[in-house]
Amino acid sequence: MPSYIITLNESATDSELAEAKQHVKDQGGKIVHEYSLIKGFSFELPEGTVSTLAKKPYVASVEADQEVTIQ
Repeated sequence: MPSYIITLNESATDSELAEAKQHVKDQGGKIVHEYSLIKGFSFELPEGTVSTLAKKPYVASVEADQEVTIQ
């Protein structure tokens, strides 16, 4: 399954964060890591289902998780 990182708006509530996590689980996905410095988490989700999460009003961004290197 592809891996993604979701960032919620700063104004997102704890219940909206919980709703986003539940949405991932309901779509057959898995939470991989929860972040403490930002309102967000990384997750794996089956192909083609991430767009429904990205449309939530409290979501700032959803992007593919990828390796970052420093040259």
